[in-house]
Amino acid sequence: MEKNLIYTGKTKNVYALDNGNYLLKFKDDCTGKDGVFDPGENSVGLTIDGVGDVNLRMSVYFFEKINAAGIRTHYVSADLENTTMEVLPAKVFGKGLEVICRNKAVGSFYRRYCDYVTLGADLPSYVETTFKNDELGDPLVTKDALVILGVMTDEQYEAIKDMTQKITRIVADDLLEKGLVLYDIKFEYGYAADGSVMLIDEIASGNMRVYKDGEYVDPMTLSKLFFAE
Repeated sequence: MEKNLIYTGKTKNVYALDNGNYLLKFKDDCTGKDGVFDPGENSVGLTIDGVGDVNLRMSVYFFEKINAAGIRTHYVSADLENTTMEVLPAKVFGKGLEVICRNKAVGSFYRRYCDYVTLGADLPSYVETTFKNDELGDPLVTKDALVILGVMTDEQYEAIKDMTQKITRIVADDLLEKGLVLYDIKFEYGYAADGSVMLIDEIASGNMRVYKDGEYVDPMTLSKLFFAE
């Protein structure tokens, strides 16, 4: 099948396929700073052998589970040998939107609301959205603003919120079976030509904050624990 490179990303390249779908090529490049891996950084800081492979494997594992649960994603198939994933075409919301689901009060949520909540307090699968904008620090945006700005419809927002909470439960339950506790997780969504919402991008260790026995598990260690026999 013919493929044409259309986008070079920090951790993935995107190719257009002649069947109308797209091919994501997972790379070993990682975001970080001064040679230290940090999923929150906005630039490539280092290369770690095998990162692309393990990110793809975890994504495939969860995409297949989510599809089986009747929740729509862009996932079609994967070629683990070549570290690629075929996906359905989807438009992103606005110039890019991140959706975070929080089960525990940590990170930026705790920094914002520490006057009202204790660190690590339980949250009821709280969903929040941020615009992807490095210069502005990925600003929070409310449902009303998303609708008023024409980024999405009220119905699309409600679909994203419902899907996010269901997917988070799938991931959290799976991790719990391995003795791991999901504190929060970040997703991206797109929409098809008919406006229907689907989960896109990846579901990898760098997109989630996980703890084991009360201690934070860094993404590289999490990947190893996840696939440990």
